[in-house]
Amino acid sequence: MEYTGAPRTAPAEISIVDYDADTVRESLNATTADCQILVNPATVTWVNVNGVHDAKVIEAIGTIAGLHPLVMEDIVNPNQRPKFEAYDTYAFIELYMVHQRQNGSFEIEQVSMVVGPRYVLSFQEFANDVFAPVIERIRTGKGNIRKQGSDYLAYVLIDTVVDHYFHIVERVTDRMDEIESALLADTHDGGLVTINNVKRDVLHLRRAIWPLREVLAVMERDEDKLFDKKTRIYLRDVHDHIIQVIEILETQRDFLASLTDLYLSRQNQRMNEIMKFLTIVGTIFIPLTFIVGLYGMNFDFMPELRWKFGYPLVLAGMLGLSVALVVYFKNKKWL
Repeated sequence: MEYTGAPRTAPAEISIVDYDADTVRESLNATTADCQILVNPATVTWVNVNGVHDAKVIEAIGTIAGLHPLVMEDIVNPNQRPKFEAYDTYAFIELYMVHQRQNGSFEIEQVSMVVGPRYVLSFQEFANDVFAPVIERIRTGKGNIRKQGSDYLAYVLIDTVVDHYFHIVERVTDRMDEIESALLADTHDGGLVTINNVKRDVLHLRRAIWPLREVLAVMERDEDKLFDKKTRIYLRDVHDHIIQVIEILETQRDFLASLTDLYLSRQNQRMNEIMKFLTIVGTIFIPLTFIVGLYGMNFDFMPELRWKFGYPLVLAGMLGLSVALVVYFKNKKWL
């Protein structure tokens, strides 16, 4: 196996949560040898690995769980399409988790899951706190996690990822609202660059989220013994949620197209206002230029040139003509 993602040097982190209805045992800095607990059929064991770049760790855990080499190869290759594959004794699930960076852009992380009869293996590219609420629910015994099997734990993890999608698309909606408000207030300086950046983010989100709809549909219909009939009802609810997220993304795509049209229309409006102003100024100065050009001709017999009131009278006429044009334009509501 060979890791094909972005180069990472941090060591892989392994955490193990082993529980039943009455007890919970955690190991936050576990080793691959500690994963031998997977063979314990009396409890439900959740092994989470942060850092799939360490192929040796993935291979060691996969050997303990009896994973097919192709499954381990897909885990260390973080460019897979979300999918669901059922094997004889376990099920393999690929999906994507989305994080927002400090600069506002999004980072897409592949999450791999292996669901066995009494265990769940989850593999993440790097450490994050998206699954922290699930661990807290197991610790405190809230909900039905500790009363159910590994299939229910897998459902909770998938549901957590899908719920996180809603937070991401809400942030995208907030960014679009800010852009729209700035465009309407004529204070937006980013122009098409900002709108295109948001379009790119929505496109990446759509590519990452859209295939999960098919995965959940297959899991919902799958009659594999690993997923209880009651759990498939919960998966149906997650499937509805992912459809809602996709519908929001489609609405955002249409809204971004509207924002592009709004930006272009505002630019055209601004250009029309500038041309209107220049046209009015030119219209006012055309007759003044005519008068100045007329009296600038070098003829000897021009009575006004030798009249002592000629110069102020021409200036007064030019001023009056300018005022008359301005009043006319205001009456026409051109100013």
